[in-house]
Amino acid sequence: MDAPYAILEPLRPGIARLLARNPSPYTYTGTQTYLVGDEEEVVVIDPGPDLDEHLDAIVVAVGSRSLKAISCTHTHRDHSPASRPLKERTGAPIIGCAPLVLDDDGPRADASFDADYAPDRVLGDGEALAVDGHDLVAVATPGHTSNHLCFAYRGALFTGDHVMGWSTTVVIPPDGDMGAYMRSLGKMADREEDEVYFPAHGAQVDNPRRLARHLLGHRMAREKQIMKRLEEGDSTIDAIVANIYPGLDERLVPAAGGSVLAHLIELDRQGRASQHGEEWRVA
Repeated sequence: MDAPYAILEPLRPGIARLLARNPSPYTYTGTQTYLVGDEEEVVVIDPGPDLDEHLDAIVVAVGSRSLKAISCTHTHRDHSPASRPLKERTGAPIIGCAPLVLDDDGPRADASFDADYAPDRVLGDGEALAVDGHDLVAVATPGHTSNHLCFAYRGALFTGDHVMGWSTTVVIPPDGDMGAYMRSLGKMADREEDEVYFPAHGAQVDNPRRLARHLLGHRMAREKQIMKRLEEGDSTIDAIVANIYPGLDERLVPAAGGSVLAHLIELDRQGRASQHGEEWRVA
């Protein structure tokens, strides 16, 4: 891919981006690491995978400024592993999302979880870090993962994987929760202060509230499709995926199945669907 790997791209005052060389069907061109701050100090958001080229580029981009914090939106392995070697090289604390350890280590469609992530401080919803006279504010957005945070800074919202600039977000149980994800989308749609989204994958979003509403509508439409398939006799996730995702790239079928399962679990909570062994039915 013709992507600007390891090249610092200024985006707007106090915000710049570095792209990691980890392209895939789930990461698009790779993980985008953001540097926020001006002349004296900076925070790194989503340091990404532990790749020497990317780590070197982050250190060079920070330069002589003080690295106040290394902040992760969540703990998938394309987002947080570089936090540890970056801390070793700079001495900066890891401040951001909570650690996440799952008993279930079954197959997953997107990057697996980073079990070694160890924050020095966890930010709660609405907590802030001061960066060169501006606040970097944590915005809790569970759904893609239970520990997912976005970060608000000077009119921009860094959305991690909750909202992406190239694809809909994967929501896979047991940690991914469709009901929580939809509620978080509603929360984002209500935020009037966000002028732009900077996702971890894909292009910036210049009409953020419109996109949040669109994605919420998309999930509601998908829920209706799944209910219709149940009503018409589809009883397995494989059958539902085949009918509502025709022609899907085989590499993305596990992710589609995970999202269907997440919708079914939410429909079960609502009393509209129920599980019977490996099969699902209208309740």
